[in-house]
Amino acid sequence: MDNPITSLEFSLSPFEPQRLAFLWGPFDDNLRQIERRYRVQVSYRDNQLRLVGLTEQLEPVKQIIESLYGETANAQGKAVPLSPEQVHLVIQQQQQEPTEQQFDEEQVSIKTKKGAVKGRNATQSAYVRNIQRHDVTFGIGPAGTGKTYLAVACAVDSLEKGEVRRIVLTRPAVEAGEKLGFLPGDLAQKVDPYLRPLYDALFEMLGFEKVEKYLERGVIEIAPLAYMRGRTLSDAFIILDESQNTTVEQMKMFLTRIGFNAKAVITGDITQVDLPRGQYSGLKHAMDVLSEVPDLSFNFFKAKDVVRHPVVQKIVMAYEAFEQKKLEAQEEAKQAEKQAAKQAALDAANTSKD
Repeated sequence: MDNPITSLEFSLSPFEPQRLAFLWGPFDDNLRQIERRYRVQVSYRDNQLRLVGLTEQLEPVKQIIESLYGETANAQGKAVPLSPEQVHLVIQQQQQEPTEQQFDEEQVSIKTKKGAVKGRNATQSAYVRNIQRHDVTFGIGPAGTGKTYLAVACAVDSLEKGEVRRIVLTRPAVEAGEKLGFLPGDLAQKVDPYLRPLYDALFEMLGFEKVEKYLERGVIEIAPLAYMRGRTLSDAFIILDESQNTTVEQMKMFLTRIGFNAKAVITGDITQVDLPRGQYSGLKHAMDVLSEVPDLSFNFFKAKDVVRHPVVQKIVMAYEAFEQKKLEAQEEAKQAEKQAAKQAALDAANTSKD
């Protein structure tokens, strides 16, 4: 057989029962997750492990387990539990192509109150690096790829280092297919529901009290995109989230607000446009118009870059495959229509000759 079932035995060191318990997870959930993803059987006694499965799968599983065991200890050597998210991300990193793994080794860490934030794959690492190197950066791709989270992390890092004096968060106030009607409260309270993902990231990285203090002092500013006209934003880190829901005019208006010593990050998913039918997305238009402009960075995320629950990655891939088939069918229909028109013209010409 080309892929025989074999076994691999190895041990984890140093032998620390608490770290091993965290590695296995509650009811061995972490090991079960690895078994499901690689279709191998994992058994253990203390720090001695035995893997059974296809030969080509055993070494990657061994590397994953060793990497996860390393994450069960913090910088002080104290045992810390693993989350299902950590297990998923380590598995995802292992499944990257060799060229991606090599590129990912050059990661740039962002220091926040939570700790070091870094790209979990090659695309995220390149995205962070481009944000740091360019004044205007686009992050385009499906939900769950970390576009907004990493942009907020870079903004917090720039603010804490004193590179900028404030953070400006904005997005178009467009409902996702629902009409919410009148929203009570002042301006900030009206746009709060739309900017909740940005708030969540800020609270995680700076802490609730510090974010509240920065909001009161205007160090962090929340503004709907419609209120940006006429302003010039200097010494600021500006994040435009959900930019696929901007109109062409709004996107042009936003990009021309950028002043000196300012950075702008524009994030969006062109597959989830909620604009009224007939309105063209400002993000799609910007991709067409600005793709050749120097000093701008375009970063495209794919389904494989999703860092949420594994099923989210599969959902995104299924939608992408469906849309691709739809486009191919439309193209085939257009070609058939052109061919039919061409044949009809030839037939008409032949008839007139007769």
